[in-house]
Amino acid sequence: MHILGAVLLAALLLLSTAYGTTSIPAADVLRAVFLGTGIVEGDMSPLHRIVFDLRLPRALFAAVIGAGLGVVGVVLQTTTRNDLADPFLFGLSSGAAAGAVFVITVTGDVLGFWTLPLAAFSGGLIASGIVLGLVHSLRTSAPEKLILAGLAVSFLFAAITNYLVFAGDSRAAHSIVFWMLGGLGLARWETFPLVCAGLLLILCYAMYRGRWLDALLTGDLTASTLGVPVQRLRFAMFFTAALATAVFVSVAGVIGFVGLMVPHIARGIAGPMHRHLIPTAALVGAALLTGSDILSRLLLAPQELPVGIVTTSLGSVFVFLLLYRTAGRRK
Repeated sequence: MHILGAVLLAALLLLSTAYGTTSIPAADVLRAVFLGTGIVEGDMSPLHRIVFDLRLPRALFAAVIGAGLGVVGVVLQTTTRNDLADPFLFGLSSGAAAGAVFVITVTGDVLGFWTLPLAAFSGGLIASGIVLGLVHSLRTSAPEKLILAGLAVSFLFAAITNYLVFAGDSRAAHSIVFWMLGGLGLARWETFPLVCAGLLLILCYAMYRGRWLDALLTGDLTASTLGVPVQRLRFAMFFTAALATAVFVSVAGVIGFVGLMVPHIARGIAGPMHRHLIPTAALVGAALLTGSDILSRLLLAPQELPVGIVTTSLGSVFVFLLLYRTAGRRK
């Protein structure tokens, strides 16, 4: 199954790289990749540079960020025992959005290209720190308390973002809206190691604690009797998920519903055990966001939709179907 998923993802990556304002033959795409990586020697034409410097990073960003958000969704849904948990629910995306909008409307690019990613990353970390601080002050890691704290922080940072948009320069409104809806326009080779680090962080830690996550499926009491430090695991997983999400949002904006949809799809394919669920979620997330990015360029071509509009539309339909299926089981 994983091999089939990898083949599908490779095909989507090739399609994403070949398609754009001007379609490029697959042979030219492959030659540009070989020239750019040094496998084949020769001079790169302007067409090859478009492929290697613009389209290929974008396709890889979509795959890596989609995989990361999928794994984050699995971790959050397991640790909170909430099937609708995703990064939006805990204020992580709202905090990152507030940081980015603050830069766009107030400070400007004081640090050059890295200003926006660093501001969004800082906003996401601040939001996660507030959530963890609230939960710690309550001396509990109960899932419902974590969710309520996340919602409160999400509303707080959403209000801050709206104030900055209203009080800021109206000429920046288009950039703000496009960024808040999610997009891959900031995909550059310079920031690719950053998103890879975010994926490796959440993927490796989730796989490392896979058995503990399996134990959480049985409930806190049973997991504790099996030797799992439930409270410490929940805090560590949330912090790791927050750190990874802040990285993804800092370069791609707020891309909604990927972290909600992917775990459900992956469980239908691989089952609930995390040894197989986590890599499956990474593949499904990568394919979902790569395909959504292709759709965002197709629907209004030659204009480009923010990819978040596509994922949110798919997510709303998915939630309707999920609720309908749940209601059907109860009859």
